[in-house]
Amino acid sequence: MAAALGLAACGAQPKAITPEQSAILAPSDARLSGLYATSCKTCHTIAGSGAPLTGDARAWAPRTKQGMATLVAHTVQGFKAMPAGGQCAACTAADYEALIAFMSKEP
Repeated sequence: MAAALGLAACGAQPKAITPEQSAILAPSDARLSGLYATSCKTCHTIAGSGAPLTGDARAWAPRTKQGMATLVAHTVQGFKAMPAGGQCAACTAADYEALIAFMSKEP
């Protein structure tokens, strides 16, 4: 029983991701993929940039706990090292939500 509980707990842990693994990820939607490539990818695939890596659910967890509205507001207004607008002049609020959802999920 204890072994089964231990395995279940291990399965719940997000996997670590490397910058190389993060760099090959892209949204499946062509428009979002283009927005991601020209704005988000610049920081969210570089270890040490201060931005959580795309696909690193563990690093994103404390942020996602704040809620999507807070994350979108931080993106639009800028927060800490995050530039206002996330360097995406073409992004709508729905785009930001979709991009955050993509980046914060384990591949």
